[in-house]
Amino acid sequence: MKTHIRTHTKEKPCEICNKAVSHRQSLQSHLRIHTEEKPYSCDICNKAFSQAPNLKVHLRAHAKEKTCVRHL
Repeated sequence: MKTHIRTHTKEKPCEICNKAVSHRQSLQSHLRIHTEEKPYSCDICNKAFSQAPNLKVHLRAHAKEKTCVRHL
């Protein structure tokens, strides 16, 4: 229940822009905007991303390219 309540209170502010987030992990992810850290990279084209979900979406584009090539 404490974790759920924290999602509404947003107790962790960013030291750079004061954006408040609910969890420490969310703050770490947010801070990458300011530091331009991109720890997730595509093994196919080397494009880098600050968040894992963005890499996942990107990888779907590569999978779709392979599907299109097979149909030709």
